[in-house]
Amino acid sequence: MYICSLIQYCPTMSYEQILKELQSGQYRPVYFLMGEEPYFIDVITDYIANNALQEHEKAFNQTVVYGKDTTIYAVIDAAKRYPMGAARQVVIVKEAQNMKEIDQLHYYAEKPLQSTILVVAYKYKTLDKRLKLYKVLEKTAVILEFKKLYEDKIPEWIDKYLSGSGYTIVPAASKLLSDYLGTDLGKVANELDKLMIVLSGGKERQITPEHIERNVGISKDYNVFELQNALSEKNVLKANRIVNHFEANPNDNPMVMVISTLFGYFVKVLSYHYLADKSKAATALKINPYFVRQYEAAARKYPAAKVVNIISILREYDMKSKGAEGTMSATNGDLMREMVFKILH
Repeated sequence: MYICSLIQYCPTMSYEQILKELQSGQYRPVYFLMGEEPYFIDVITDYIANNALQEHEKAFNQTVVYGKDTTIYAVIDAAKRYPMGAARQVVIVKEAQNMKEIDQLHYYAEKPLQSTILVVAYKYKTLDKRLKLYKVLEKTAVILEFKKLYEDKIPEWIDKYLSGSGYTIVPAASKLLSDYLGTDLGKVANELDKLMIVLSGGKERQITPEHIERNVGISKDYNVFELQNALSEKNVLKANRIVNHFEANPNDNPMVMVISTLFGYFVKVLSYHYLADKSKAATALKINPYFVRQYEAAARKYPAAKVVNIISILREYDMKSKGAEGTMSATNGDLMREMVFKILH
């Protein structure tokens, strides 16, 4: 049984181990891939689709269906077929969460054909563990569950993704990307791939904020990360310049994203105030040690009581940005400028 999570790896086999096994040419009869994070489901599915068969074998031995367009019985029939002119066949079920009667797959999973590789991509949710299918899969299949990564885990994931290709990234650049792209790993991986292609033509192997500004379109000087810095330093001039830029480029810096990021930041500043051992702040706050000094600076500038007030301000303006009563005539630029003023004073 292989029930693995991206956050809490199972003791038997992880996503990386499964991928390594596939890359060595080892395939198992059934892969049931499920969970809230679709990126890893796609990576494994695509790898099997692209590599399990030679190109000339795919026409007769590779079947790809979508959950909403097929039935579980059609999938079972396809999986029970024997390969033609090849050692194995591949059956891939995409968007399997849309299938009705998926529990009936247990009839096939109880004794899967060894010459078939069946991949079931069950996205955005998990299979009900009370179903007979789940109990059968525990004994006969590879089950991988992928949970959505929390925001504070994205920079670490970026580092790991790049290191696999021999690249590194400075912490400020990693934070810039994660703040801008959020937790959508597909988008993050796509931008990282672009950056590695750009750098592949030269000797540089480290991604900096300048690379991101030139190639991703995120300003290294006018972004929520820099606004966070300006607020932590109580740099009124810099903070207002950034807000003016945000107002002029609302699509690049939506207020809901700015408030969400600042809210998470000041919650951690408040937590920093109450740490018994501030030398362990990086571990306690789940941040890169590189950024600890920013939290130290913010804690010096803002007493705990003021941080509580700032958190209340952010909640207030989150409501106002969503059209709370009495704010319909105010622009997001006006609201953000007002919000920043209250934070700083």
